[in-house]
Amino acid sequence: MRLESKPTPLATALAIAAALSVAGSAQAADLKSATAAQARGLIGQHLATLQADAGDVFQVRDTVVDRDGTGHVRFERSYRGLRVIGGDVVAKTQRGQLRAAQLTLRSAQRPSLVARIGREAAAIEAGARFDGKLVQVHRNERVIYARGAQPVLAYEVTLQGEDTRKHSGFVTYYVDATSGKVLDAQDQLQTAAAVGTGKTYYYGNLSIATDQKSATRFDLIDTTRGNGAVYDAKGAAISNLFDILFATWGATLFTDTDNTWGNNALSDRATVATDVHYGVGATWDYFKNVHGRNGLYNDGVGIKSYAHTNFKRADGSTTGVNAAYFALTKVMFYGDGDAARGFGPIVGIDVAGHEMSHGVNAATANLAYSGDAGGLNEANSDIFGTLVEFYANHPNDPGDYRIGEIMRSGGLAFRDMYNQGADGKSFNCYIPGGFDPSQGAGGAHDPHYTSGVGNRFFYLLAEGAVVPAGSGLTPAQLVCNGDTAIAGIGRDKAGKIWYRALTTKFTSSTSYPQARAATLAAAAELYGAGSAEQTAVARAWSAAAVN
Repeated sequence: MRLESKPTPLATALAIAAALSVAGSAQAADLKSATAAQARGLIGQHLATLQADAGDVFQVRDTVVDRDGTGHVRFERSYRGLRVIGGDVVAKTQRGQLRAAQLTLRSAQRPSLVARIGREAAAIEAGARFDGKLVQVHRNERVIYARGAQPVLAYEVTLQGEDTRKHSGFVTYYVDATSGKVLDAQDQLQTAAAVGTGKTYYYGNLSIATDQKSATRFDLIDTTRGNGAVYDAKGAAISNLFDILFATWGATLFTDTDNTWGNNALSDRATVATDVHYGVGATWDYFKNVHGRNGLYNDGVGIKSYAHTNFKRADGSTTGVNAAYFALTKVMFYGDGDAARGFGPIVGIDVAGHEMSHGVNAATANLAYSGDAGGLNEANSDIFGTLVEFYANHPNDPGDYRIGEIMRSGGLAFRDMYNQGADGKSFNCYIPGGFDPSQGAGGAHDPHYTSGVGNRFFYLLAEGAVVPAGSGLTPAQLVCNGDTAIAGIGRDKAGKIWYRALTTKFTSSTSYPQARAATLAAAAELYGAGSAEQTAVARAWSAAAVN
């Protein structure tokens, strides 16, 4: 006689839920695929709208489908086999029609593909701008550079080196293939299952998710958030791609025997690793629970983080006062600070949120790292880093609009979003003509300086012209146009407007005025045309001198 055990009601329910989840995921994938195919067909009927040439080819990069079936399909563009930098398009489709197309390309004119200077000459021009010891030319290929008024033939030259002073050791330059002029400079190193106890440095004792391999083996891997993991970089110093690869190869995964990590002090190397683990988890939860995003790239895959990293300086020394996200390998690095200079480990919640948000940008709009787009790129990370800090709501580090204040003695911040220009280098207000891409990567218009415009906009949109406690400012000092009567709409609405604009409207070369238009459109879609929210968006941008 054969005995069979009957499944419990709970087991049956879980099995059904799992089957429905798999079916739902397959249906969602099919819907995205169908939406992308439909959009591809539609853009072929509207080439003039897209400033397209017969030689242009469009490749799907990302697809977002709203609940009502509206599609937002992001396309990369190439021309006769050459990538078009700044040629990306977001096509909005609805009921089988192309409703809108977001793009920054200004002309359908295409340049001659005959270069007047060769790759070697382009590399020399780029090398002349590289502020340090050049080690390797990582990439040198022809592209169409279309971030300016007219598309031009150019070389995309990526250099890596060391002993740099004004930028990291991994920088991409776009060099005009006719004149040899450097058109753009972009820093590529964008720098802030089981349940265990993490004895963190900043946040006290916390319950953290880990991976149990045996009774006496636990790994610092978050199986509940895409298997994100924290490694010990063992003090490896980075400034370029070779350094980064060397650091990751030599790093070791944090492991433990009793699932208790760190000792709330720097004498245990696992202590700051738990701060990192906590910040990464809080960022994952924010994007998932607020925006429905499953991981940085919306693919359910966690991020690898490297604690105890050093960053090379020009004089050959190293510093721990930094944190960075590296898009090429999708990893993050955190420094140990510098106690002698009043810096604790660079592992605060808003730093984790900031760095991981570089990944969200890379997966969506992929804002360039120079010019107006570079400022928007850095502002995007400050905005979401701040929203993550408010979301986590930890009593040791309550939410505010100050970046990294928990990590500096005296409560100083790396920058204040509402008054970033206080550092003497950053911009609070937009300037006529916008920011110059050729002055990026350590120049006067480095993204860390131009982000102040976007940061001020977001503060005013969320909070209004309300003076932050202890800042010593007046309402008039919070605005660029005297409009001190601005009322905020709250962080939740402001964050949702920004996220929608980033994921469905911004392109790689979006300017500040175009970001104004995109966020106005996002506000109208979310809260209605002419709504108080849309009006607030317009006033906040104007108060940052973006019109």
